[in-house]
Amino acid sequence: MTEKNLSDWQHTAAELNLPTQAYINGADCPALSSNTAPIYNPATGELLAEVADCGPEDADQAVTIARNTFESGIWSGLAPTQRKNVLLRWADLMQQHAEELALMETLNVGKPISDSTNVDIPGAINCFRWTAEAIDKVYEQIAPTGHDTLALVTRLPLGVVTAIVPWNYPLSTTAWKLAPALATGNSVILKPDPKTPFTALRIAQLASEAGLPDGVLQVLPGDGINLGKHLSLHPDIDGQTFTGSTAVGKLLTQYSGQSNLKRTFLELGGKSANIVFADANLKKAAALAVIAGFYNSGQTCTAGTRLLVEESIYDEFLQMVLAKAKRWVPGNPLDPATPMGPVIDQKQLDTIQNYVRIGLEEGARLVLGGEVIETEGGFYHQPTIFADVNNQMRIAREEIFGPVISVIPFKDRDDAIAIANDSPYGLAGAVWSNNINTAHKVAAAIRTGTMGINNYFGGDMTVPFGGFKESGNGRDKSIHAMDDYTELKTTWIEFE
Repeated sequence: MTEKNLSDWQHTAAELNLPTQAYINGADCPALSSNTAPIYNPATGELLAEVADCGPEDADQAVTIARNTFESGIWSGLAPTQRKNVLLRWADLMQQHAEELALMETLNVGKPISDSTNVDIPGAINCFRWTAEAIDKVYEQIAPTGHDTLALVTRLPLGVVTAIVPWNYPLSTTAWKLAPALATGNSVILKPDPKTPFTALRIAQLASEAGLPDGVLQVLPGDGINLGKHLSLHPDIDGQTFTGSTAVGKLLTQYSGQSNLKRTFLELGGKSANIVFADANLKKAAALAVIAGFYNSGQTCTAGTRLLVEESIYDEFLQMVLAKAKRWVPGNPLDPATPMGPVIDQKQLDTIQNYVRIGLEEGARLVLGGEVIETEGGFYHQPTIFADVNNQMRIAREEIFGPVISVIPFKDRDDAIAIANDSPYGLAGAVWSNNINTAHKVAAAIRTGTMGINNYFGGDMTVPFGGFKESGNGRDKSIHAMDDYTELKTTWIEFE
């Protein structure tokens, strides 16, 4: 992508053509009800477009098409190499349209354009390429049986899969779901969050251009109450994958049990502990603590919202974090120099403000921010830090999903481990120490899906991503993601 300034991006945004229809059976189409829903720019509050608002009748149509397509074998029956080639062409087309996709993501979510262009879009493209290249290198097995038998262990696609993705990283999470689900031969019904449908709809168009057969991928914009629940209860869907809140994840699990026990894989909330010991590289730890808490305006399930600091350096380190945090000034997300944009909408802004009030009522010390930034129509909140937090406070236990860090002191290694594990969540975290024993023992003891040592937000496509406890089950990324979208089958052969 070419280097652009604020004026360049504003000019490009004015000429952008946003997709507004559902994508079913290889074609753009309105909702059967003709209903639409407004999509707003969180940076300005302005209407971006009216997008098809799909309901149960659209879901039923899409499921029938997806089922027939799957049973036909036009995709599910292809050799892995053939599916790989389609996915690689798709990734190439996404690369050609990377600037367009990045702009859609920034306008729709409010994330800084520098993040969209340098992180989100390249990461999604890499996910498709990596998974495509992996699919024809996954071998099946022959079991170690007696000489008069042959036992084959093979992987078969689930069938029809629903993928429900969130608004905070729309294209990234979409790629994490679509790439392994399609690579393994499934038909997929993608439900983007109703607030952020644009990139999902656009890449579906590009998928058809790349040669993905009609009916393999359907994209249905719509809400969770009508559309999402109906899909989750649908008896002809074999699996569902979801990234979002723990509360909704629990509902989807219930719906699976109430219907056909469809396979359900969930990546849910988090309240991750970022643990800093006195012997750490404090300068680096402070810089990353701010990024861990404020990146994407804190709207990140893996955010390091609990900053645990050893008592002997607590005051010193807090001042270092505050110095770094003051540089995170929210601004226009179309400006490449902006480190942090708005939150997604007024509801999220109200949620953050409610937790600020709760923190003050509980006795935490507000040392930075805490206020809404008044703009004409945008939803901006100051980076916020609470000090002297204890782990029983609600701001330390509940996911705020905004730019709020709670700083908690700890005495020693055992105390840090106990505090970190005293959470219903277990998604991510980090430990900072130059003592190899401390670093490894703490990292091993924390019950969480991803743990960094002297880094935060570590990992790439080669490693799995997911959580323990109420942070979910199943895994995105890596070869392990393919487990979620396949069934193991044993074929036992006896020789005469």
